[in-house]
Amino acid sequence: MRWGRVAVAAFAVLLGASAPVGPKNDAVDRLSWLSGDWISEAHGRWTEEQWSEPRGGLMLGLGRSGKAGRALGFEFMRIAVDGNGKVVFWGSPGGSGAVPFALVEESADTVTFANPQHDFPKRISYHRDGDTLVATVTGDEPANAQSWTYRRRDDAPVTAGTPR
Repeated sequence: MRWGRVAVAAFAVLLGASAPVGPKNDAVDRLSWLSGDWISEAHGRWTEEQWSEPRGGLMLGLGRSGKAGRALGFEFMRIAVDGNGKVVFWGSPGGSGAVPFALVEESADTVTFANPQHDFPKRISYHRDGDTLVATVTGDEPANAQSWTYRRRDDAPVTAGTPR
């Protein structure tokens, strides 16, 4: 019985150590404008992103894309403060290992993350204008930039603090 309690306590410590989540974090909270349920549909293809409200210094995101009724790709994302106190976007396309992108630019409605050592993308930017969210990824060549213009999904529930 005693070893069971020790194992549970050790597991709880490991879980806490693996997730750099703490109390209210203004650096991540400032990105609350990104939260919501976003969709882009054109030419029979669709792409969507869902972002949680910031809580405990963490935002979680999920992206998926497809054609007609079939999903063709997905990505797990998170935004949090790393061990050095920097805000970082981690992207994990297709469930692969998470790649970090450090916050390099921020305003009231725009944020850009960068990782110059990554092959593609090197920069990930979001810009919000009302019910429109534009996501752009760029590499070494500006001509290779890819953008998605999302609209807030009409049937998405409104969460506290998220303007419609």
